[in-house]
Amino acid sequence: MTDHLDHRQEFGSPLDYMVDQQSRMTMATVRRAVARGDAVLAYQPVVQSDRLGRAAFHEGVIRIIDETGRVVPLHDFMHLAETTELGRQIDCLALDLGLKTLAEDASIRLSINMSARSIGYPTWMRMVRDGIGHDPSLAERLIFEISETSAMGMPEVVGPFMRELQSHGVSFALDDFGSGYTSFRYLRDFCFDMIKIDGQFIREIATQRDNQVLARALQSIAHHFDMFTVADSVESAEDAAFLIDMGIDCMQGFYFGGPTLMPPWRSPGSAAVRA
Repeated sequence: MTDHLDHRQEFGSPLDYMVDQQSRMTMATVRRAVARGDAVLAYQPVVQSDRLGRAAFHEGVIRIIDETGRVVPLHDFMHLAETTELGRQIDCLALDLGLKTLAEDASIRLSINMSARSIGYPTWMRMVRDGIGHDPSLAERLIFEISETSAMGMPEVVGPFMRELQSHGVSFALDDFGSGYTSFRYLRDFCFDMIKIDGQFIREIATQRDNQVLARALQSIAHHFDMFTVADSVESAEDAAFLIDMGIDCMQGFYFGGPTLMPPWRSPGSAAVRA
């Protein structure tokens, strides 16, 4: 009986064991893909509320491709990779792809996701400085998106880094605003150029009174600090109309277009491949 109990304490339930094994297999797949450089960016437009047919910029979201050509869903591994060397390598891949995209077309602006942990990663920092040093005009079209949780977890690192790159023209967006436990003192000190209001406050905002109140409060905070506002996860015409009346600056979501592997600015009239 004792041996049986010890076995259960070590391995947990059969379901837990299966989940752990699946996670290990996924991480191994991602590591191999990253080592090969098998990744692409999927581009999603962020549209101006006063000019819905025009994208203010596009967000470039990394997609990791396994040996079979399948896209590995980010939610299957990113939370595990975030605090590891693999997370830093993924940020390097995303940055490399983003810089190449910006270099290929001088007419676009592009946002790239990053972790605050990558600020202390030598390879990533060298790529940033080399990229904006080689082409100063590129810096003015580059936007880094940092999640609220990531930024607020390392304020002593994020602040100086932002000030350095903003002096070169790089912009910063605070992603998932409202989803964590923001310290408004840090928010004031950081001076983000824009905030992206978390989708949980945007979905069904046209009919959900609570979301209306909360989104307006977050918008008011952003405007107080002279930050541009982006509503994330806009999925219906009704929600878009409400946000326009509310005075939101920009919107992003499937109502305006999902992430696509074909850059929309290259073939705006063609059917895009969603990713």
